[in-house]
Amino acid sequence: MPVAIGDTVPDLALPATGDKIIRLADLRGKNLVLYFYPRASTPGCTLEGQAFRDAANAFEAVGTTILGASRDGIKAQENFKAKQGFPFDLLSDTDELLCRAFDVIKLKKLYGRESLGVERSTFLIDTDGVLRREWRRVKVKGHVEDVLAAARDLAQG
Repeated sequence: MPVAIGDTVPDLALPATGDKIIRLADLRGKNLVLYFYPRASTPGCTLEGQAFRDAANAFEAVGTTILGASRDGIKAQENFKAKQGFPFDLLSDTDELLCRAFDVIKLKKLYGRESLGVERSTFLIDTDGVLRREWRRVKVKGHVEDVLAAARDLAQG
């Protein structure tokens, strides 16, 4: 059953950039922005990642960690992070455990073909590991500003 607003997020451990394994439970004590993107190094995903990168200090100022996630392998994630200078880690979810926990695998249509893919989505998780906000079918423009406003509200209690 996918995580819903008010639920504690599952304690999953995933490979991350920097040769790490990140466990969601280890991030408790800080708020967390977890954003899912369809594919590393594609135009929309690059713009979204750059927007989070550019706002990283503002998120840090309100006690919020950022993590990006996609189904890409760790090598693709490492290359994406290095090329774009992301100050946050990217998770490799090749087994789709995290994607399925947050119900972001959706049927997509492109050029008349249907396939299963990651729906651009963002989740805001509080210091206790409870899902507080979600944005689905994200449009990149203005999105990070909305998430930052919600992170500021959450930090103020």
